[in-house]
Amino acid sequence: MRRNNLLYCIAILTTAIVICGCKKPVKQPAQVQEDREAKAELAGIWIDADEETVVFKIKGDTVYYPDSTSRPVPFRIVGDTMFLMGNNVSKYPIVRRSAHVFEFKNTNSETIKLVKSEDLNDSLLFVRHRITQLNQGKTIKNDTVVMFSDRRYHSYVQINPTTYKVYRTFYNAEGIEIENIYYDNIIHVSIFSGKNKVFSKDFTKSDFAAAVPRNMLKQSVLSDIKLMSLSEDGLHYQTQLAIPDSPTSFLVELVISYTGKTKIKVLS
Repeated sequence: MRRNNLLYCIAILTTAIVICGCKKPVKQPAQVQEDREAKAELAGIWIDADEETVVFKIKGDTVYYPDSTSRPVPFRIVGDTMFLMGNNVSKYPIVRRSAHVFEFKNTNSETIKLVKSEDLNDSLLFVRHRITQLNQGKTIKNDTVVMFSDRRYHSYVQINPTTYKVYRTFYNAEGIEIENIYYDNIIHVSIFSGKNKVFSKDFTKSDFAAAVPRNMLKQSVLSDIKLMSLSEDGLHYQTQLAIPDSPTSFLVELVISYTGKTKIKVLS
């Protein structure tokens, strides 16, 4: 009886294996192919058909802008849509495309009509297409000697430019998402009382994340830290985090106590 049961179980297991083996594998959805022919046809300099201003240049897999601070971005043509592959992937439905006319919908669903430039002088806008450095570009030092409660303090601030890139996203006149590139700073602050070092630190903008909205901090540059006053709490510094090419900036108060402790708050 036990032998018969064992043979029965083996038969059931064998049948299950055969049935599973006969199942066809699930097909993965085919990946949408990029339209390389359309991309090649778009090569050249494109101008706004109404304003007759240069909008961008397409070469190979990249879109270039005449503004030297704007970041070149890779692009793709998939089906009837153009994708700009920047920090954010933005897509623009294509309305019409030919060798000399390119129409698409911008982010406001407006139809933008471009025509291919035939003016050789337009190429001069792209001859020196490189990123312009918009931070101070040099080391700036500021030494200040102050008195509080009969004690002398020496405040030392040094702004050091870096190659840390800051991307700012905005939309041009045609409603196309553009990324400008700037460079951030690191600011060193030291405080001495006589020969004794009270405080020393290299500040980056991330040190002020608690006081600045995240999306704004991402686009801002740590511009300056300036000694403003002294009190019982310590030395009060005004810290500026500015969004380049914008009137928007955040003023944050940095307080460094006489024992080297720090606290920050947004200045009203």
